[in-house]
Amino acid sequence: MEEEHRLISQRKQKLQELRKNNINPYPYKFDKKNDAKEILENFKKLKKEEKSKEKVSIAGRIMSLRIMGKVSFGHLQDFNGKIQFYVKEDELGREKYKIFTKLDIGDFIGINGTAFRTKRGEISIWVKKLELLSKSLRPLPEKWHGLKDMEIRYRKRYLDLLMNQEVKDVFLKRSKIIKAIREFLDSKGFKEVETPLLQQLYGGANARPFKTKINAYDMNMYLSISPELYLKRLIIGGFEKVYTICKNFRNEGVDKSHNPEFTMLELYWAYADYNDIMNITEDLILYVAKKVNKTTKIKYQGKNIELKKPWKKLTMKDSIKKYLKINIDKLNDDEIKDYLRNNNIEYEGEFNRGLAIELIFESLVQDKLIQPIFIIDHPRETTPLCKPKRGDNNIIERLEPYINGWEIGNGYSELNDPILQRELLEKQSKQRIVEEENHPVDEDFINALEYGMPPTGGLGIGIDRLAMILTDSPSIRDVILFPIMKPEK
Repeated sequence: MEEEHRLISQRKQKLQELRKNNINPYPYKFDKKNDAKEILENFKKLKKEEKSKEKVSIAGRIMSLRIMGKVSFGHLQDFNGKIQFYVKEDELGREKYKIFTKLDIGDFIGINGTAFRTKRGEISIWVKKLELLSKSLRPLPEKWHGLKDMEIRYRKRYLDLLMNQEVKDVFLKRSKIIKAIREFLDSKGFKEVETPLLQQLYGGANARPFKTKINAYDMNMYLSISPELYLKRLIIGGFEKVYTICKNFRNEGVDKSHNPEFTMLELYWAYADYNDIMNITEDLILYVAKKVNKTTKIKYQGKNIELKKPWKKLTMKDSIKKYLKINIDKLNDDEIKDYLRNNNIEYEGEFNRGLAIELIFESLVQDKLIQPIFIIDHPRETTPLCKPKRGDNNIIERLEPYINGWEIGNGYSELNDPILQRELLEKQSKQRIVEEENHPVDEDFINALEYGMPPTGGLGIGIDRLAMILTDSPSIRDVILFPIMKPEK
């Protein structure tokens, strides 16, 4: 830390000297016409020591600097790449060259000059004019020693992006993933909409919300845990295919695949059921994978995964039978309770058979689902928003796509019977397991259902987890630019 304070002090001294020489260290604008990648590509045919007559104008951050008397070299980095620049005192002028020698690694500069290839064969810029655009007061971390601590990298993402190109590549790919999702859905006739993030009632998922308040109305509000009930209102209102890409907020634990603030795709499709939703899920993920990775085969943390359709399908009970070798239907409630205890599976609140079955699946089965698979036909108690299974009212027409042992989505044949919907929501609201973790009864939503909602299929996909899989990132923090972090002190 003492060394850092010394360097900061030196840079502040240089800042004062620049101002004494009437140099504005933070000017307002620079006419940037080219970028590093473009220059390297456009002049790649130059021969050694050949100089172009074409002028270039580029700006970026100094990443290396070698001042050698009256001649200097450095590397400038912009968003698209890095390029060498060459400065001579007799071309820049003695006074301007003197000012140039007071620059530091990390400073932003603007350069006008011409491209040439050095004796060693490196495409570079021969500087004719150079302008300081922003004086850096803090030294950049050393490439190989200064920015390896993951906590620091997450807290200071700006440095992580600056020093680690592979990190920038992950977030560029994440942008492509979201763009590809939009392309796919738009091509299928879905309309993108927005839903409120501040809501009077939370609903659409079993999760604990974040609470806030609107002072103007002296009214408690909640950050959205799901856009579901608002998107269904739009189906009721006449939309037939809608989607939103939005932030959700759930006041829950943090681990390598969970962040309290996360990004979701949620879509609703009138006149469709959960079979249609499974088809569109496969097609969507295949489209995105091909668009961003050019292949349906991915490698995630050493595991080879094939995304090609058709994906396998297993009911939740059959997956328990396959992987745990038990027929859950043949166990009575006391035997299920014993099974939970014997496998150290914690169950909170009043016992509920369907929720216990789901908990057994989540605790002991889901991590074995590496290749893409749909887990379908869950116990009816797992959600009040889904239609009963045709021919069996004890289960529901629900699907969850799994890849790499993670649930990456959730979909239903949506419940549109307002009388049954009210009954299920009221029943759930009386069986809260954890404070503020179950749906309150949304009267306005039920009133809307009473006007009639067509048969509808719905789907939610966690974009952060999908990005992890498609970028081979080990933690959700690696695909969220600014993840939630504990206070340092």
